[in-house]
Amino acid sequence: MRRRFLRPGLRVALAILAALLVLSCAPPDRPAALGPPVPREALALLHPDTVRSLTVASGVRYHYLWSPVGPWAVHLLEVDAGRCGVGFAVVRAPGAPGSSTARRAVPELLGYAPPGAVAAVNGDFFLPEGRPLGPELSSSGFRSRRERPVFSWMPGRGAWIGTAEVVGDSAVRVAGATGRPDRLPRGTAIVSGYPVLLDGGRRVGDLEVSERPSFAALRHARTLVGRAAGSQRLWLAVVDGRQGAYSEGMTLPEAAELLESLGSTDALNLDGGGSSVMVLGDRTVSRPAGDEGERAVVNALVVLSDPSGCPISAPDRG
Repeated sequence: MRRRFLRPGLRVALAILAALLVLSCAPPDRPAALGPPVPREALALLHPDTVRSLTVASGVRYHYLWSPVGPWAVHLLEVDAGRCGVGFAVVRAPGAPGSSTARRAVPELLGYAPPGAVAAVNGDFFLPEGRPLGPELSSSGFRSRRERPVFSWMPGRGAWIGTAEVVGDSAVRVAGATGRPDRLPRGTAIVSGYPVLLDGGRRVGDLEVSERPSFAALRHARTLVGRAAGSQRLWLAVVDGRQGAYSEGMTLPEAAELLESLGSTDALNLDGGGSSVMVLGDRTVSRPAGDEGERAVVNALVVLSDPSGCPISAPDRG
C-alpha cells in the first residue's frame, strides 16, 4: 500500500512545492489570487498581514494567514466534500495494539493512507500506551467504545460532528446510523476529539474554561474541524502555537470564534499542542510546537481527492 501511494503522492508534493515557491515571492501584504477568498468574517477577525492560497487538488484548497494581532499563524484546508471523489479517511499508526510504539508522525501516516490522499492533520488525544481516548474507525477496524465527541464521514451521508454513543454490546450510533462498526457503510471514518466547540450554531457551555482553565483558557497550538449545517463545505484548521512573536496559539473560545467566522455551525477540537500539524503531500506546512519537531501520534485525519472513479459527463451536443 505504501509503495502504491508514493508515486501519485510525489506528484502532489512537487506541485504543492512549486506553488508554495511561487506564493513565497508574493508581497506579504497582498493576498494571492489563487483559490476562492477566505470568508470576510475571518479576515475581519484575524486582520492578517499575509494571506496566501493554493489549490491542492480537486475540491481541496489551502489558505495560510499570518496575523500580528495574536500573533497567529493559521493554516486552513477548505474541503468541498460535495464533489465526487472528495472525502476523508482515518489512518491508524501501525504497531502492536496497546504498545507505545504504535505511533507515527503524520507525514509518515500519509504513506499508509488510501489512494487519493492529499493532505492530513493529526487526530485524537491518546494515552501513553498508544491508544486514542475516543472511538476510532479506520481501514484497520474499530477501537475504543468510550462515548466521546467525534467527527465522522460516511459516503452518501457526508460529515457529522457529535457524540458517538455505545448501543448494547457491539453497536455504535453516529450520524443517526446505528450498527456494528464493521457493518457501517464502507469508507466510514471516525475520529474523536474534545470538546465540541459549536453545536447547531451555538457554543457549547463555556468551552471548558471553568473546568480546565490551563487547557481551554490558555493559548495553545490547536487542530480543529468545522462544518456548516446543510453544507458540504468543511474546514480543517491548524493554529501554530507556543512560538512567541510568530504565533502564540489560541484559547478554545478564540478557536470557536475562528470557526464561526468561517461559517461553521458544528465544530470539534482535536488533539493540540505539540501534536498539531498540517501536511500537504509530503510537505509539513505548519510549524509544530514541540521542541523535538513533529510529534508521533496514534492516528491522522486524511483528506482524499480521487476523481478517477467519478462518472464522466456526456458531452454537450448543443
